[in-house]
Amino acid sequence: MKILVTGGAGFIGSNFIRYLLRKHREDSIVNLDLLTYAGNLHNLDGVSDDSRYHFVQGNIRNRELVRHLITEYGIETIVNFAAESHVDRSIENPDTFVTTNVEGTLALLDVAQATEITKLIQISTDEVYGSLGQTGTFIEESPLQPNSPYSASKASADMLARAYFETYGLNVSITRSSNNYGPRQHPEKLIPRMITRGLAGETLPIYGDGKNVRDWLYVLDNCRAIHLVMRHGRAGEVYNIGGHNEQSNNEIVRLICSELGISEDHIEYVADRLGHDRRYAVDSSKIERELGWQPEADFKTEFGQTVAYYRSIV
Repeated sequence: MKILVTGGAGFIGSNFIRYLLRKHREDSIVNLDLLTYAGNLHNLDGVSDDSRYHFVQGNIRNRELVRHLITEYGIETIVNFAAESHVDRSIENPDTFVTTNVEGTLALLDVAQATEITKLIQISTDEVYGSLGQTGTFIEESPLQPNSPYSASKASADMLARAYFETYGLNVSITRSSNNYGPRQHPEKLIPRMITRGLAGETLPIYGDGKNVRDWLYVLDNCRAIHLVMRHGRAGEVYNIGGHNEQSNNEIVRLICSELGISEDHIEYVADRLGHDRRYAVDSSKIERELGWQPEADFKTEFGQTVAYYRSIV
């Protein structure tokens, strides 16, 4: 399969490219990335010499460029990771999130429909569902109730993807994963931020009371799930991808303290984030039932290796 991966220099995108090149030798990949602050070509060290891989710096909103790449490389499938993704930044500058996440996705859908692309995978997030109480999980039919400019922009992109399936018959599938962890994540996110600050002997700031809960999914488990949706997912369908591993922010940061061998006295509670969702959790039974996916990572093992990765690059 000839695949256009957008945003492939970012966290999940770079892990996905590495996964494909390692596990599926018949695939070839074009990586289109604008290389904003969150994109880092070092995430793909060791990949650039692979004859099946090509990098192009550019904007997904550039329809002519995307159309050219599809024609030049005979692209069959688009996997859209390209997105602004940090909630804090979306609160400060929502315009950028609408520009990239909504207008960028629209441009890709437009070109895909016009060029008769075989498949487009829209990479989304569980944050589009909003916030849960202490119990329950989101299913694919749960109403979208985004609470941040980031999640609102991703929900908008999802709705555009759905519309292109319903209106034009474009073969689109959407994945909504829970919080990913693993190597190559930008240090503004919770786990790498706390690790790097801990290694530097700095305080570990936690929003509010630290009891906000996320379902943590190892990034390579997510990559396996996305690949299955790309190959076998049904057109027009949404697939939730969860790690079956709920942890509060307090638990995550205390685990980091333990892994680094530092005192929990480094933890500092700070003013809560605006509109901070209390809990996310998704029901993954649909992708488990239809595509045979299950999370495989052992959290304790992979978390330890994640800490070791950031130790190695600091």
